[in-house]
Amino acid sequence: MRHRLRRLGPPLLLLAPSLILLAVFVYGLIAANFQTSITDNHTAAQATGQQPVVVVWFDNYVDLLASDDFQHSLINLLLFTVVFLGGTMIMGFGWAWLLDKPSRGEGVFRSIYLFPMAVSFVASGVVWRWLLNSNQGESASGLNRLFQMIGLDFLQNNWWNNITFGIVAIAIPAIWQLSGYVMALFLAGFRGIPEELREAARMDGASEWKLYRHVLFPQLTPIALSALIIIGHMSLKSFDLIMSISKPANYQTKVPAVDMYLFKSSFDYASAAAVGTILLVIVAVVVVPYLVRTNKGSHR
Repeated sequence: MRHRLRRLGPPLLLLAPSLILLAVFVYGLIAANFQTSITDNHTAAQATGQQPVVVVWFDNYVDLLASDDFQHSLINLLLFTVVFLGGTMIMGFGWAWLLDKPSRGEGVFRSIYLFPMAVSFVASGVVWRWLLNSNQGESASGLNRLFQMIGLDFLQNNWWNNITFGIVAIAIPAIWQLSGYVMALFLAGFRGIPEELREAARMDGASEWKLYRHVLFPQLTPIALSALIIIGHMSLKSFDLIMSISKPANYQTKVPAVDMYLFKSSFDYASAAAVGTILLVIVAVVVVPYLVRTNKGSHR
């Protein structure tokens, strides 16, 4: 026992501060959030301790999932995630594929295309709120005005004010802002593949398409998976971009994160905590399999 303490003691002491902070401020707060979510803490009086709080277990979750408003928020989240994820992956991979062979002016293009990533979602949201203005005809502005000027009036629409697909319009600035990041990931993957593999495939008579399909693309699978996880979990937690373009009370662009903000603002802490827990579970369903796969791969 003494030998084991001497061997494990210094590493544990070194890790202890991080482990304590992790236990308190991550897992401890997750536990506190879950505890709040199973109570009837729905009013300001209860939030301030003037009235008692009773444990109702999973009633808040049942009420939320049965609510038409929250179901609409979940559908919006699904639409936003699918469009955001698909757009960034397709555009990022497409540009990386085109830039695979170094060309003149590539550095300038990469810098310009990556620049939006340096801008906060709040700042870009303010600009895109004007670009996606729903006014048409004489009062048109933003993209609708541009379409009007170039004779493409049929492309004018009400953008994020559309009740059914308004959230899809907000995915456009998200794609603009993060497709450069995905491009950088894939481009690094392309450049990291040894030239010998390409030459060997060409020596075996592989065409350019077969070279990409059977040699290069399989090498990019880990990068594609990482990009999917990173962009996917960002889209699931999206809040600031949506709030900057739309308003919290707008039904057409509501997502669970906005619902959580609205519940908390009205002192409905139990429902806000329940939404937070639901979001945590959704993100965990996406991220945990990736972590397990990565951990298995590192032990092979």
